Amino acid sequence: MGPVGKYTADILRRVKQHSRIDRDLPSPICPGRNSASADGWAREKGPYKTSRPEFLLLGFSLLLFSNFTLAQGNRKPDTIIIHGNIYTVDLKQPRAEALAIESGRITAVGSDQQIQALAGPSTQTLDARKHLVLPGFTDCHIHFMDGSLGLDRVDLNGADSVSEIQQRVKTYAAAHPDKPWILGMGWTYPAFAPSGLPNKKVLDEVVPDRPVFLIAYDGHSSWANSKALDLAGITRDRADPPNGRIVRDGKGEASGALLEHAGDLVEQVTPKVTREERLQALRKGIHEANRVGLTRVHSAGQDFEYLDLYDELRNRGELSLRLYIAYFLDPPELTPDALEKISDARTRYHDDWISGGVVKTMLDGVVEAHTAAMLEPYSDDPSQLGQLFWNPDKYRQAILELDRRGLQIFTHAIGTKAVRLALDAYEGAAGTNHTRDRRHRVEHIETITAQDIPRFGELGVVASMQPLHSYPDDDTLKIWARNAGPDRSSRAWPWKSIERGGGTLAFGSDWPVVTLNPWPGVQTAVTRQTREGNPPGGWIPQERISLEEAIRAYTLNAAFAGHREKTEGSLEAGKLADLIVLSKDLFTVPARDLSKTEVMLTMVGGKVVYEAPTWADRSGASGGHP
Repeated sequence: MGPVGKYTADILRRVKQHSRIDRDLPSPICPGRNSASADGWAREKGPYKTSRPEFLLLGFSLLLFSNFTLAQGNRKPDTIIIHGNIYTVDLKQPRAEALAIESGRITAVGSDQQIQALAGPSTQTLDARKHLVLPGFTDCHIHFMDGSLGLDRVDLNGADSVSEIQQRVKTYAAAHPDKPWILGMGWTYPAFAPSGLPNKKVLDEVVPDRPVFLIAYDGHSSWANSKALDLAGITRDRADPPNGRIVRDGKGEASGALLEHAGDLVEQVTPKVTREERLQALRKGIHEANRVGLTRVHSAGQDFEYLDLYDELRNRGELSLRLYIAYFLDPPELTPDALEKISDARTRYHDDWISGGVVKTMLDGVVEAHTAAMLEPYSDDPSQLGQLFWNPDKYRQAILELDRRGLQIFTHAIGTKAVRLALDAYEGAAGTNHTRDRRHRVEHIETITAQDIPRFGELGVVASMQPLHSYPDDDTLKIWARNAGPDRSSRAWPWKSIERGGGTLAFGSDWPVVTLNPWPGVQTAVTRQTREGNPPGGWIPQERISLEEAIRAYTLNAAFAGHREKTEGSLEAGKLADLIVLSKDLFTVPARDLSKTEVMLTMVGGKVVYEAPTWADRSGASGGHP
């Protein structure tokens, strides 16, 4: 468990008995306890440090509902929220009924009676109707521009057969006869068993006269028809690009499958998207984010060059989503030009809405395509070890310099070798630069060696992971697990182990790789099962986490991962009024129904930015809302 709010789950387990997992699996009293300490209560690195007696006292105070936090002067609140079932994710006051908001910040948290006493004649009242209220969720790993543009492209998510893919592409092409290219995303490898890779002929059958370019669900492979390959100049004589591979048939011709950076050859010749098209796409993406309960996102690349577009939306009053946007650093080295761009963004964008002082880079690919870098050969193909996209020495040098300049770093690392190199580089930079609290991150961590698990806690490195990537469907169980093998699979997406080792979990989606909606991710983190309940008991069930831990990974831990825990991530006096009202009480519904959660209302900075139609129809009964 991470350093922020580390014991909240245990409070609720003792007092409310809501934790599902601990009834099924043996676990210590306090997950994340330090086995080297006397009783596991001494080790605490985050902003909340609690002794055992204080902890038990706080649990008792929860039952009495006696806490009341206030951070305001003589001014009356703009808004109060009453009749709520509020889970604050605040260790000092985990539960409340009501809160007050003034100038976009929470000024008081307490009971209905306490908060209503603060209201003035112009205070607006929002009745939560006993619904569960949570802090707004943060998605810690997202490609927002790509996802937003994809809302108007072919959606192949859930298409699990060649015939269904063909039908969706054909239908889209017929509905958009004016589009010169057919673009889309979401195909998965099992649809093309046994090879796991598609062929151009499948697309040629349904769209022979226009170029088609479709990106895999994970963003690491792509698929083109013959027309698109011709326009990109991909012939049998075209060499593979750096960090990419053109898959070829038995005659040496391009098959249509393109791995990693080989897809860039086609993407470079697709039509350029206009500025206005991008702005319109972002408006749709922001609305969708608010609709599913997101109030902040961490961009993991591809959005940095569009910082001015987000700024334009802000200036127009159209930005209702907070953004932490990373500069994407391509190998093979860190250049002066890159440093200048990063420095300029950090200077220009560093407020509560848009922040740009962070760097993202990639060390490897994905397990399904054998491009994730492993310390040991792939189980299904011992000739494969994957590949590192960086020369290790140049990567370490880049990390050392970025760390010296005070920049936070996100490193994509999926395979065991890549995760090891990222941790080694972070450790080396901290030792040389004598830096602390950088909160560098490793993104994904799909598998890891046992000895590297505790290093997250020891080094203060954030584990930024995406629960839905572990969804145990055919892609995971028949391809990922086959390629990784049983030993590496036993440590697949090791959330619980990282928490027990003292590491901080921060969750996201990787949209558009998977849905932007966080609630299927919450369910997967808690159950490690499909929606149908497979496999029974969960896939690698020892790595499941509790509901409280999953919520914290999307809220307070996520804020910590972006250096925002003092202003976001929990519902406390003094913090930004970013919150959501849900359709279900997550603590009472069966775990299998968590993914069905709907957001009734989303508030950002004290303003309602989304209301579900069913909620809006009943607004106004208690004074309405701002």
